[in-house]
Parts: sequence; C-alpha cells; structure tokens
Amino acid sequence: MSSVPASNDVAAAARAWAVTWSLGWPAADVEAVCALYAPGARYHSQSLRDHEPPRSYITRVFAEQARAECRFGAPIVSGDRAAVDWWGAIEGRDGGVETLAGTSLLRFGSDGKVVEQRDAWASADGRVDVPHWAPRA
Repeated sequence: MSSVPASNDVAAAARAWAVTWSLGWPAADVEAVCALYAPGARYHSQSLRDHEPPRSYITRVFAEQARAECRFGAPIVSGDRAAVDWWGAIEGRDGGVETLAGTSLLRFGSDGKVVEQRDAWASADGRVDVPHWAPRA
C-alpha cells in the first residue's frame, strides 16, 4: 500500500486546508488550523527562517493580530503536493496594518494531514488589495 494519497484525496485535503485557514485566520482559531497538520509536521513560515512546529508559529502570529482579513485561491495539485496562493491584511495589537501576499507549498501524508509546509510571501505596510492574487476559489 502506498503512503502517497490519491490525487483526488490531496485535492480535497488542499481545499479543506484553504477553507480552514480562510475561516481560522480571521477568527484566530489556533485549534482548527493546527488540526490540519500531522504530528511532527515541518513548517517553514518564510524561506530564510528555520522550520518550527506549526502550533508554535500559528499560536504566536494569531496572538499578535487584533483583526485579520484573508482569502485563498484554488489549490494546484501534483502528487502529494499542493500550492495555494493567499492574501491577508492584518491589524496588529499595536494598531499597525500589514498586508501579506504569498504561496504555501504543502505536502500531505496518506491521512490528508500536512506533513510539510513552505511559505513564500511579500509584505507591505498598510492595507493593499491585490485582486489578481489569490482570487477566491
């Protein structure tokens, strides 16, 4: 039996990942988002940062936000991997606003949980809408 999920299972898992993040990020729902990840999953929140456990990263960044707005594009799936574009505008607890636009490269285990995530993103001060990036799926 293969440990690589069928592509339709990866597509479903990637869609569930995008929907859960799109709801969980604005709500700062650590538990819902962390449930997407397998035990021992590797999370690279940015290409030049070391990996860390998903719960550590998610808990920290959700605690820093006062409000968040986000959207996620349709996943692109190949084998056990998916790429998902996303956009977010975050108001920090200090009142500052930052916009992020990026892509998450996800690798899924046979159970549909994320075993590795690598993010690449850019940021700008203030709220900057980029309508062509991560159009709603």
